[in-house]
Amino acid sequence: MARAITGFSNPLVKRVRSLREKKFRKAEGLFLAEGLRILTEAREEGVLPDMLFHAGSTHPLAVDLIAAMEAGGGDVIETTPDILSKISGKDNAQAVVGVYRDRLTPLAALDRTKADIWIVAQSLRDPGNLGTILRTGDAVGAGGLILIDDCVDPFSVESVRASMGALFTQSITQARWDEFLPWLRSGPGELIGTSLKATQDYQQPRYRSPSFLLVGNEAQGLPEAYEAQCDLLVKMPMLGKADSLNAAVATAVMAYELLNQRRKS
Repeated sequence: MARAITGFSNPLVKRVRSLREKKFRKAEGLFLAEGLRILTEAREEGVLPDMLFHAGSTHPLAVDLIAAMEAGGGDVIETTPDILSKISGKDNAQAVVGVYRDRLTPLAALDRTKADIWIVAQSLRDPGNLGTILRTGDAVGAGGLILIDDCVDPFSVESVRASMGALFTQSITQARWDEFLPWLRSGPGELIGTSLKATQDYQQPRYRSPSFLLVGNEAQGLPEAYEAQCDLLVKMPMLGKADSLNAAVATAVMAYELLNQRRKS
């Protein structure tokens, strides 16, 4: 049964609001997701939140979500729009906010054979880029996103929002480079990097499966030592004055080249 919370000082409100900060997300193994679209995407993937907060929404998707939570014995909390805003940190809070268990997959548990394309991001800093890359991975049928070294938190409110639900369709793994590389070399997999120093056009090679597309930091790109470990280094033509693309855009261009080669084969 749903319960009601109307007080800003309620301990549960304070606890859930704290999940906007990384240290509390890490300590609890929980994160926030907001909005009917994202929570519905999660439900369609078979993932329900531990807790669902809503402000009496009568939208059919909200009604379905609440019914699924109650059928599964989940914790449904009806509250006020002001408290939803306090939890989410937005003045115009969405109709629903969910509290989810983090969705990290250990590197050793990844099944590289389940997909032809994997995306690997090194020291990615922007949550918008991370969310967009997750959406790209979903669009091309990638197996997941492997975050290398010190990347932005994939479970921050900003990253989750930018993923538009792809957080629940893609596996997410975190590893150091010196963990990832031995794992990669222990089985099949071609490591592909993009670099301004590359001599091959990105459409020139015939990529092998599974392909691991390595994306560098937004400002510095890939470290030279990481480039040296790639099986292929390629570049995209830049015909204007810009010397590079946004990290998420470059990832999308490369990911669709990988997809299109497989579609034509």
